[in-house]
Amino acid sequence: MIDVLVSGAAGRMGREVVRALTAAEGMRVVAAVDPRHADGSVDDGTGGEIVCSGELAVALEASRPAVMVDFTHPDAVESNLRAALDAGVHCVVGTTGLATETLRELSGRSPGVCVFVAPNFAIGAVLMMRFAADAARFMPHVEIIELHHDRKADAPSGTALRTASLIAASRETVPPTPGRETEFAEGARGALVEDVSIHSVRLPGLVAHQEVLFGGEGQTLSIRHDSIDRTSFMPGVVLAVRQVVSRSGLIIGLENLMEA
Repeated sequence: MIDVLVSGAAGRMGREVVRALTAAEGMRVVAAVDPRHADGSVDDGTGGEIVCSGELAVALEASRPAVMVDFTHPDAVESNLRAALDAGVHCVVGTTGLATETLRELSGRSPGVCVFVAPNFAIGAVLMMRFAADAARFMPHVEIIELHHDRKADAPSGTALRTASLIAASRETVPPTPGRETEFAEGARGALVEDVSIHSVRLPGLVAHQEVLFGGEGQTLSIRHDSIDRTSFMPGVVLAVRQVVSRSGLIIGLENLMEA
């Protein structure tokens, strides 16, 4: 049995994680943490409820989980990871916003413990990124449009940043991005990340969506993934929890577990 603490348990993603892990074979949620919902409860999906703690350190000490799953906020995730790693707890992180250098430093705090970070836990999103990297070898002219709900804290999204990185590593040439020198409104051509233009949309009604648009002579190619419900991320979360208990060090990207 894998004992799991869910950090950010009262959030929209956290609530889904609690239900998914409770339903998964061989796992149980032994603690739920959310400072904004301290002493409140979250539904475990079976008709039961789990009371939220407001203090991560207290919950770690009381429940002694094998794994912490963190879906919180960029401002909180670093301190959460430090607390979990100091307690020797494996970490599955869906909160984006931490620099890779910071993640490497954190992962060195507790040898033998795994820090797994994924910008997106949806299997389809991982495939979208893989297909985009492959397409970039043959069609280097590319831009990314990512669309998320209006409460997402970071922009561009972690998925878009990861996609840009994979494209940059794959394509042999970097075409110019025309129009930047004549923008009538600053930012109209998007953010430039590893020489890939990224456009971020934030609107109510959206969940998580990304289109990678390629252009070539007389043709275009569009690779798009849509998460229309947060349940789309749960199989990836469950997979990560199963995998991290037998791994160590820093692992970034769900594709590295899908190949296991």
